[in-house]
Amino acid sequence: MVDPRITKLASILVHHSIKVKKGELIVINSSSEAAPLALECYKLVLKAGGIPSVNFVMPGFAYTYYKYASPQQLRYFPKLAKFEAENLAGMINIGAPFNTKEFSNVDPKKLVLRRKVTNPISEIILEKRWVGCDYPTNALAQDAEMSLEEFEDFLFGATNLDWKKESKKQDKLKKVLDKGESVRILADDTDITFSIKGRTAIKCDGKHNMPDGEVFLAPVETTTEGFIHYSFPAIYSGREVSGVTLKFKKGKVVDAKAEKNEKFLHAMINTDKGAKYLGELGIGMNPYITKFVKQILFDEKIIGTVHLALGRAYKEGGGVNKSVLHWDMIKDMRRGGRLYVDDKLIQKNGKFLI
Repeated sequence: MVDPRITKLASILVHHSIKVKKGELIVINSSSEAAPLALECYKLVLKAGGIPSVNFVMPGFAYTYYKYASPQQLRYFPKLAKFEAENLAGMINIGAPFNTKEFSNVDPKKLVLRRKVTNPISEIILEKRWVGCDYPTNALAQDAEMSLEEFEDFLFGATNLDWKKESKKQDKLKKVLDKGESVRILADDTDITFSIKGRTAIKCDGKHNMPDGEVFLAPVETTTEGFIHYSFPAIYSGREVSGVTLKFKKGKVVDAKAEKNEKFLHAMINTDKGAKYLGELGIGMNPYITKFVKQILFDEKIIGTVHLALGRAYKEGGGVNKSVLHWDMIKDMRRGGRLYVDDKLIQKNGKFLI
């Protein structure tokens, strides 16, 4: 018998996030580890009259590709994937890693090169209806320092919410940000400011991420000034970069330090011109995510935190910064953090004052 929590999550993904309609091509990307959720989504897409197409990956294939692919193979443009992206109506991406550290020793230059090649496909998909979701695996549970059963409770507790109700909770913060012109993030080890004038805040209420629960917008690209120290390890492509401190001037990163994997940090910041600028300010609002679990899909939603992303800005938030990089880094505001909009304190110690 299927876990009823899986059935409920599949219903949220198909009916709330993607809103499948009759005759639409819906692509489901998954892995063998997430077969129960993928199958339930497949079933519900069929019942809704959609045309499901499933892409399954197996553990080890991605690592093998990056280990053995030649520069010529890395530069190969996947025409079939582009055709699929152009013709689909919606995409459900289900992450279920078997090993979250498999890229730890892969040359970051290979990852950057491949990301640049496939970026046009990502841009096409971003214009469609899409949602990303994680499925509980032992690898994710180990990173979170939980048993698999505990991580299942944690994941489904954060995903299987009344997202229409959560959306209404986000209205007040959106209103403040929409009217605001400047933001300041202040703590003992952080003092950073930037303009948000003319930018539109976006509520994250289960349309693109699952779990969801944040409000975000794009800072004005050339206005970031000051420094920020990130509370948690910044994780990208399986690499943990801890103790990150960034200094900005006229919007651009002018100094970047880390206690661990500093060379990788520098490599990512130098991916392209846009990687040195901020593409997003996000404010976590999921009441059921309070613990850092080393998975950005969850961690950026931690209530009482903010995150700033280097690189690509999402058009919905008014940003224009372009990059193949989008790297969210999280600042815990629950111990002495203060968040200001137009010099008005709107959050103190992780608690909203609005």
